[in-house]
Amino acid sequence: MFKDNLNQLRKYKQLTQEELAEKVGVTRQAIAKWEAGETVPDLERCRMLAEIFEVSLDDLANYEPSSNFELGVPPKGKHIFGVVTVGDKGQIVIPAKARKLFSIKPQDELVVLGDETQGLALLKSDSFLQMADMIQEIRKTKQ
Repeated sequence: MFKDNLNQLRKYKQLTQEELAEKVGVTRQAIAKWEAGETVPDLERCRMLAEIFEVSLDDLANYEPSSNFELGVPPKGKHIFGVVTVGDKGQIVIPAKARKLFSIKPQDELVVLGDETQGLALLKSDSFLQMADMIQEIRKTKQ
């Protein structure tokens, strides 16, 4: 996984092995060995690579594209959880990884927002209401 992610990210950023080596402080041969899976960098070099590519260290080392998409490592804080199927009444099942990451539990309330050009978004209702209250307070102070 690491070797594939490193190779994909380097190419996405349009960096040669030599250019990446210079940024990380190693030789071009070291980068070639990492991409071939012959060796792996130390933790500090991995951290530097994650910063250069703007991805999480975990995704750099462990990211595997889902079977539904052939997309590469996502930017830090961005996630693709896969495809869900809409049921007869419009219901969907939120993938387990997403429920865990966002602490979504049974009986939680979600706000569904929509933009005809960008799609749908789900937000926890308590977070959304806190944000709405904050905006309302700001508007009151400006009047």
